[in-house]
Amino acid sequence: MTIEVRVPQLPESVADATLIGWRKQPGDAVARDENLVDLETDKVVLEVPAPAAGVLTEIRLKDGATVTSGQILAVIEESAAAPAVVAAANGGATAVAAKLSPAAKRVVEENKVDPKALSGSGRDGRVSKSDVVNYLSAKQAAPAPTPTLAPASAPAAKAPAAPPNRSARGARGEQHVPMTRLRARIAERMVQAQATQALLTSFNEVDLKSVNEMRSRYKDRFEKQYGVKLGFMSFFTKACVEALKKFPTVNASVEGNDIVYHEYFDIGVAVSTDRGLIVPVLRDADQQSFADIEKSIANFAGRARTGTITIEELTGGTFTITNGGVFGSLLSTPIVNSPQSAILGMHKIQDRAVVIDGQLAVRPMMYIALTYDHRIIDGREAVEFLVTVKQCLEDPARMVLGI
Repeated sequence: MTIEVRVPQLPESVADATLIGWRKQPGDAVARDENLVDLETDKVVLEVPAPAAGVLTEIRLKDGATVTSGQILAVIEESAAAPAVVAAANGGATAVAAKLSPAAKRVVEENKVDPKALSGSGRDGRVSKSDVVNYLSAKQAAPAPTPTLAPASAPAAKAPAAPPNRSARGARGEQHVPMTRLRARIAERMVQAQATQALLTSFNEVDLKSVNEMRSRYKDRFEKQYGVKLGFMSFFTKACVEALKKFPTVNASVEGNDIVYHEYFDIGVAVSTDRGLIVPVLRDADQQSFADIEKSIANFAGRARTGTITIEELTGGTFTITNGGVFGSLLSTPIVNSPQSAILGMHKIQDRAVVIDGQLAVRPMMYIALTYDHRIIDGREAVEFLVTVKQCLEDPARMVLGI
């Protein structure tokens, strides 16, 4: 029985996708629900599973093709059985290919790299795009073999030193790699935000001594009871929700000539992946506990990096938090995730000397930044929003008591 493999139904916000890599080739045996091909949208990489077991007899579209919902990708013969020799020959290659992330597979194919020569730095040896790029850079930079010179019968006159040639300065190659759809979409949205919003950034600093003490006091009991570590993101999410309740314009967005005030708190949390920055959304963050928030963020981060997060989890959001501190950033001005009107930037926690009640003390301090759309958010609101976040974090009991 012949079965057609089609592009799954794409969400309304996604018009099409790009076929970035076949996991199987014609003649290969496939199992039901085994991933056949990866499709990249401007948000996530989608896997297309086999609808039935059999043999892949035909591939209709090649890598790089743009596809839409319902389009036929391939044909499977359900009753056929793949020859044993074919399955054996592809066994090793399939195992290696399974360890390549979709972005890495694309670079491997473009540069004709043997996947077996790569070593992965990810979980379970998974090979990322950066692993492939590093391999190519190291290969280009490898010195050429030194030619063997015949011994001279008599010392020659010393020639004047020649100027260094290009090869003496090392490899100077270039690589032209097309942007992924996600990277292109990120670029488009960043430029759009800069062009359509009046962006301004205000700063403050937070003493995290109380948060650190609370985490140290309860981290073991918290992890034992809820199965997740008590991190900083739950404190910042809760603090932002309290501030958003006091300043609803920061949680609003512009739609034409209208200001849309959102009466819910869907907080986006920026997550860095090999493919770029994505922002999963915590729905109704005001109704979630500290444990719920930590579990959701850990789950989002894991699935974002393996490419299994869904488009629905990346859409919407009324406010965003991004943490550049995990990479060592001390201070930055984040860009608003349009059509939202504001974003909070967290930074590196650093022990600094501060004056408290007239006395010098060393405290774990963090700079926080709020970039906002000045068309609807006044400077006073932005500053007072940051002050509220600061007060909640420096006295976490406020968030428990709601004051």
